[in-house]
Amino acid sequence: MPTTDAYGQGISIASPTDPPDIPAAIQAVAAGVIPRGVNRYTSASQRNATITSPVGGMVAFLATEKLLTLYDGAAWVVIAAGASTWSTISMASGYAHNGNDNGNAQYRIVNLAGELSVMLQGGINVPYSGSPATIGNGGILNSVALPSAARPGSLRTVAAACSQVTSTSNTVKLDAQSDGYLRIVGTTPSNATNRVTPPWVSLNGLFYSL
Repeated sequence: MPTTDAYGQGISIASPTDPPDIPAAIQAVAAGVIPRGVNRYTSASQRNATITSPVGGMVAFLATEKLLTLYDGAAWVVIAAGASTWSTISMASGYAHNGNDNGNAQYRIVNLAGELSVMLQGGINVPYSGSPATIGNGGILNSVALPSAARPGSLRTVAAACSQVTSTSNTVKLDAQSDGYLRIVGTTPSNATNRVTPPWVSLNGLFYSL
């Protein structure tokens, strides 16, 4: 009768005393080995439709998402993300790249401690208008929404460093909205007691989870 492999993985190995049945022997090994390897699928939906009863320890690569996923016994989790290039954020009218010589405002999707997150970098020159001076475009800095893959499921708020020129604070809030727009929050008119009208805001070191 068949025996199991020497590594304790429960893979069925045909015994020399078993009746000859090469297709069945190959199928038994394949059925044991394939679920324990890295399976490849076009997307998460194809993976889920194919592996309807996943077992803890199964690994699957998703080509479209460029993600390596693991079933931890309760859910599929991301264990690695493919290389993600930086994408430049389109600036809204009046806003400009390279604030404080920090380079272009950019984003990319990364795997942070097993969770997909958006990483930001660069600097933004911030416009103000009117008297007292108020921030342009209501603080929305991008003219084109970030793609759906970079949009959080709900509002994410992080602290962003800013210039103290014409500002009594060295930070402002940055809201990553679920509609794909980034908004600078926390500025106050130039005639306020605690005025916050920094000419630039830095995105360096900022992350928000998806």
